[in-house]
Parts: sequence; structure tokens; C-alpha cells
Amino acid sequence: MTARILIIAGSDSGGGAGIQADIKTVTMLGGHAMTAITAITAQNTLGVTGVHPVPAQMVIDQIDAVARDIGVDAIKIGMIGAAETAHRVADRIAQLGAPIVFDPVMVATSGAALADDNTIAAFARLMDMATLTTPNLPELAALGGEAAALRHAGTLLVKGGHGDGPMLIDHLVDHSGEVARWEDARIETTSTHGTGCTLASAIATGLGQGMTLIDAIDRARRFVRAAILAAPGLGHGHGPMGHHAVEQALFSPPSRVREGNR
Repeated sequence: MTARILIIAGSDSGGGAGIQADIKTVTMLGGHAMTAITAITAQNTLGVTGVHPVPAQMVIDQIDAVARDIGVDAIKIGMIGAAETAHRVADRIAQLGAPIVFDPVMVATSGAALADDNTIAAFARLMDMATLTTPNLPELAALGGEAAALRHAGTLLVKGGHGDGPMLIDHLVDHSGEVARWEDARIETTSTHGTGCTLASAIATGLGQGMTLIDAIDRARRFVRAAILAAPGLGHGHGPMGHHAVEQALFSPPSRVREGNR
């Protein structure tokens, strides 16, 4: 049966990130994407010009509508919109029993803030229940660092895209230390809008399809890199990736370099 992936996130009018990137990703990887939209944004490759949160009850109504009829095999959470929404979502998805990938979205690629302090504080509840939390380096710092984040998140994929140097290194860590790491040469491009959304949705799709966490991460990373290389070059800022142009043949070989001692 096709994996049913519930995406709880905001909409990106420019089509590069958010719900739009999530749907493209899940579809390209063979899943069925369902959505609970938490916020409507006015944005393009240059930045975010407006954010309109969806009322928390409407977010819950969207979740209920698909969960009761279609069912849910995995959940991806991105932009959450407001602290009340985070708490209401946590209450509801706890009843679904599906693996959860939480991308703690705080700032858009353009630099626009997408979560206030109260919302970030409410992230702890979502991290507590997530199978995997996927912060980039600035998000990890906002969460208080790796040790502080692991007090709530059982497992973190710390994304190295905001780091320095010619190599990009992602670390999978839990309370025992580093579980695995992936290392690739950086791709020099401005077509990076939606990379975090795409990665998290791809991982959730893999988990919903029955893949192990490490295998789901590995495939998701290769999908993101292939989509970056296939970017159509749209817009005048941080452009969208080429989800639609990714074929399985474009996936590079697995780039995981080491699994930690456990």
C-alpha cells in the first residue's frame, strides 16, 4: 500500500519550500501526501513579506479529516505557526502512533523569522514525541545546543549546511553519542530554498514506507542533492530546487562515511 504521509506545515506562495516542497517530495518518492496547513505566507525567492497563521482548531480539523478517513503512516512537522498550535498538534498526533519527523523551522532561507519565542519554547513538546528532530546549526543554537536539545529530542539529525568549509557534514546523534554521519562536498549554488523541508519530508516518507531511520536519511539526503543539481534557476534570490526533475538514476551513491559505536 502507498505510504500515507501527513504534513503539518506552512504554505510557501513561491512554491520552493513549505507544504509545496513537501508535497513534491513525498510524491516523487512514491508516497501519498496529505496536509494540515498551519500558516499562509506571502513569499518568493527574495524573502517573506507576510505571514497569516491558520487558527489552531482549523489545523486540528485538517488532521482529523485525513486521519479518520485515509490513515497516517508517518508525520512531518515543519513551520508550526503559533505556540497554541504546537500544543494542540502535540495533543492530537500523540493519538496517531505514527513516526514523526520534526523540522524545527524558525527562520526562512531568506532570513525572515517564522517562529516567535513562545512558539520555539513550545517546540519541546514536539521534540519529546518526535522520532527524529532535524535542526540546522542556527536552529540548534536557538534550542540551547546539542545537549539541551537532547533533553527533549531522543534523536537529532544535526544538519551542517550552515557550517564552514568545502565539506558538508550531517550528524545523527542520540543520548549515546554519534550514531552516524554523512559527508559530501558542498554544492555551490543559490538554489537552496526548501532544502530543510524537503529533507524532513523525504525522511518521513522513508519511515512511512518501512525503511530504517538511517536508510531513510541516506535516501533523503541523496534526493535533496539531486534536486539541488536539477534546480531550474528561477527567481532572483534563493531559488527553488528541481524536485520534478529528480529521477532515481540521478541519486548519487550513499555518502554515509561512518556509523558510530553503540
